Amino acid sequence: MMKKGFNSIVKVSVCVLFATSLCLVHSCKESSQEVAIDIKLPKPMFVGTPQDTRVPNLEKPLGKPRPPFLAPVGAKNVAFEKAVASTDDLPIIGELEMITDGDKEAADGSYVELGPFKQSVTIDLEAEYNIYAILFWHYHKQAVVYFDVVVQVASDPDFITGVTTLFNNDIDNSAGLGVGKDMHYTETAEGKLIDAKGALARYVRLYSNGNTSNDLNHYIEVEVFGKPAI
Repeated sequence: MMKKGFNSIVKVSVCVLFATSLCLVHSCKESSQEVAIDIKLPKPMFVGTPQDTRVPNLEKPLGKPRPPFLAPVGAKNVAFEKAVASTDDLPIIGELEMITDGDKEAADGSYVELGPFKQSVTIDLEAEYNIYAILFWHYHKQAVVYFDVVVQVASDPDFITGVTTLFNNDIDNSAGLGVGKDMHYTETAEGKLIDAKGALARYVRLYSNGNTSNDLNHYIEVEVFGKPAI
């Protein structure tokens, strides 16, 4: 009798272990599966006289829609309606909360205008996330190029330790954040998409330093696609 009972316990244990291993395999497969993130673009709105945007290290237009960006299943815009701080806490036009309000259009009343020269905005995601992509629009009503565009993430709110630079097109270190190797680009309704490669962070900071039209800085929207850190 004891032997039969022992054998039964062993069989049950094996079944439980097998079922658990199947669940783990399924979970791993699910977490590693990638799908195109859901990006809703604003309508193109180029108006006025074309500006002279001939600047050094300027990338050529793709000439076709940007290909889909793949990220793990469940990645979504975790910056929506999150708090935004800035080096210019009294914008010339608009309010800082507009940067994460979901409105990506280039119409009057949809953008924030910050003061001249180097400025930054910082988004507090309120928790740590694995970040896969950062998508942002400065101002796409005209074909302009913004200077010293730098995108950083960190879990330190002061960006002193553990800072990861994801994009930097400051070719002469005029912003004091290091010489960047990324290219200048022309603003369009597609925005600029940065591959964050799953970086772990709570805060996202974006710098700019004027543009080809004037010394001011503008933001329409910033989206951060990620998943809660495990």
